Amino acid sequence: MNKVLYVVVSVAFLLMAAPSGLAHHGWSWTTGGNIELTGTIKSAKLGNPHGVLTVDVEGEIWTVEVGQPWRNERAGLKDSDFAVGKEMRFVGEPSADRSKRLIKAERIFIGGREYKLYPSRD
Repeated sequence: MNKVLYVVVSVAFLLMAAPSGLAHHGWSWTTGGNIELTGTIKSAKLGNPHGVLTVDVEGEIWTVEVGQPWRNERAGLKDSDFAVGKEMRFVGEPSADRSKRLIKAERIFIGGREYKLYPSRD
């Protein structure tokens, strides 16, 4: 009986947790089209499941998702590239809910150099 109860509770937990995990990750929350933003980094939280930057874009605060540590490194980026005060240009897909001011970066430009987080999405 204890095994059955354990299985039922485990399955119920997984079913309840799955939608919240799927709601954000991947590309389903984006518009499917790219926009460009240029701004100054106000804060950076790097790590898994992905890095998150707070960026001042002409007085509006945007949240920019960058890659996981391995993806950033593969693109040629270092954690120090995301220093507060640095100006960057981002190309990526914005949230379908424009009021969120959220973009998932596909490419990052620092100075004249381009870093492709998702090279297959060109």
